Amino acid sequence: MTTLVLDATDLQLLAQLQTDAALSNQALAELLHISPPTCLRRVKRLHDAGLIERKIAILSVDKLASLVGHGLCAIVEITLDRQDNAALEAFEQRVAAQDAVQQCYRVSPGPDFCLVAHCANMPEYLALGQQLFTADANVRNVKTFFSVKRSKFGARLPLPEYPNK
Repeated sequence: MTTLVLDATDLQLLAQLQTDAALSNQALAELLHISPPTCLRRVKRLHDAGLIERKIAILSVDKLASLVGHGLCAIVEITLDRQDNAALEAFEQRVAAQDAVQQCYRVSPGPDFCLVAHCANMPEYLALGQQLFTADANVRNVKTFFSVKRSKFGARLPLPEYPNK
């Protein structure tokens, strides 16, 4: 098994793709001053290595909420009674099956999990709570915070900076 080594070009590619994954290969190559075939080969290598998990569109929650709902964002802390590996993984699997839950973090210390969920309204959140928390005898405590305003949202990871070639 070979060890993946990232150079300045790889890091610049990752940084650009985090900003705009919809860039064409040609545009990406021009930005980085490399040839399109080299760019394509490098991006494929980064995908194959698992550094790029997927490319997605980030939707405007505020604009979409007025059209189709999903105006309620809940940040939820969950504490389980049993924290053995099987119990933790079982809870993670149940959460992963829920489209309303966008993020799930196993955390320490404090609660066992923090979730970020988007629901159209309070009845939808209550139904989600019934499925995930009330119906699970292993859930000891649930504390929910409702967002009144999203001040920042991002998925960009900080990368080391290399001087331009």
